[in-house]
Amino acid sequence: MPAFESLQTVPRSEELVDKAFSRAARAGRAKQGVEAQESMLITASNILSDNLENVVTNWPDFDTVDPFYRELADAVCRDTEGVPGVDALRQNLSEVGWASRQISELRSDYQGRIRRADSDTARKVRKQAFARFADICEEVEDDLLALGEAREALKTLPDIRADEPAIVVAGYPNVGKSSFVNHVTNASNETASYPFTTTQIRVGHVERDHIRYQLVDTPGLLDQPADERNAIESQAVSALTHLADAVLFMVDASGDCGYPIEAQLELRDELEERFAVTADADDEPVPVLTVCNKSDRSRDVDADAYMSVTEGENVDGVLDLVVDAVGYEPELPFDE
Repeated sequence: MPAFESLQTVPRSEELVDKAFSRAARAGRAKQGVEAQESMLITASNILSDNLENVVTNWPDFDTVDPFYRELADAVCRDTEGVPGVDALRQNLSEVGWASRQISELRSDYQGRIRRADSDTARKVRKQAFARFADICEEVEDDLLALGEAREALKTLPDIRADEPAIVVAGYPNVGKSSFVNHVTNASNETASYPFTTTQIRVGHVERDHIRYQLVDTPGLLDQPADERNAIESQAVSALTHLADAVLFMVDASGDCGYPIEAQLELRDELEERFAVTADADDEPVPVLTVCNKSDRSRDVDADAYMSVTEGENVDGVLDLVVDAVGYEPELPFDE
């Protein structure tokens, strides 16, 4: 399951206050005098503190989130000042957690004051407490809004499984990437857009030797040089370096795609350098295979393999080649 798929809707501060105070009013009508004021105080504070705490605990620990999704969160959830998403979200969550604790502490203080007062004074003290509660919720209004916007963005991230081998398909537009992915995978490929961008990602699946491989086609990301990507797209590319087990870079030597072969190979070289940088220094560089598509029209390029998707030539052979490059070996149980 994607890291953020189970995030619950984040309430707004005004909604929380209205809910807490209306429930408190109902609780107070069931009792009389000081007891009614204390019941209202406890009901409102519990609803507010519990709901605020639930907002915090519903979010995953970013230190344990797979690096692919953590970097995507950094990319798509930058705040207005450009602070990376994870740092901004951690600050938002810290403020909401503070509000939850503050309301709990105030409840204890005001509950003692109510118990020592007469009915009229208890009512005034309870109203003071409610005003303080409302002020605290107002203080974290922007934090709740930011978390709500982030949740809406993150829940739409593509369903890519970090525990399954992934083959990233790259190359300039119109070289045949999507045709290849559609040819070798099932027909129900997932398509999702990165939040805050028009960039899409397409994910297909193919099985070899009872292992499911993900083929990831990223139009708008890996079909343009680095200097043409915006900040969000650049960080999404960085995220893919944590995901990819192999890169299949497709070129069109015929030039029918509209891009000269020299430019295509420059992009290939750039991606080879990018994917050589891995999350852990001990990791092997991600293999980048160059495949010449439309080989029925031209083979005028040095490549690891040649194929023609439209003619059905060597398509399965290319798939076998990149699967072998992945070299995925599932973890098996063993006796100690």
